[in-house]
Amino acid sequence: MPVRIQTQDFDLSQEVKQLRAGDARVGAIATFVGTVRDRNDGSDVAAMTLEHYPGMTEKSLEEIIEKAKARWDIFEVLIIHRVGPLNIEDQIVLTAVTSAHRGEAFAACEYVMDYLKTLAPFWKKEDTPEGARWVDARLSDDEALKKWQ
Repeated sequence: MPVRIQTQDFDLSQEVKQLRAGDARVGAIATFVGTVRDRNDGSDVAAMTLEHYPGMTEKSLEEIIEKAKARWDIFEVLIIHRVGPLNIEDQIVLTAVTSAHRGEAFAACEYVMDYLKTLAPFWKKEDTPEGARWVDARLSDDEALKKWQ
């Protein structure tokens, strides 16, 4: 499955191994792993909870993958996104792209993440010393998306 929404952690090396298994065309694999950091917007963060809209989220991510495949000469794309409660340093998201050459893999991986950050229906709530707060979309994410349009 190219898209997985799950509560459990993932193993980067296992996921990459499975993604490229048996495909001798693969000359490049670009990956991105996002993790929970301990600070955001000037506040300490103790933990995070991620929520999503089941069904709609998977469909949205599958559409992002199809657009990337139409734009670049790539073979496979994998997106794993965790939901539920997460602690500092936990992995949140994995995006992996295979292709014959690194340029296409890097570009497609960045594209998928830029679209995921702005258009996928996920909601983040951070636990801070000031209390829980929902995280608003970042202007920098919107700006990153513009380069692909």
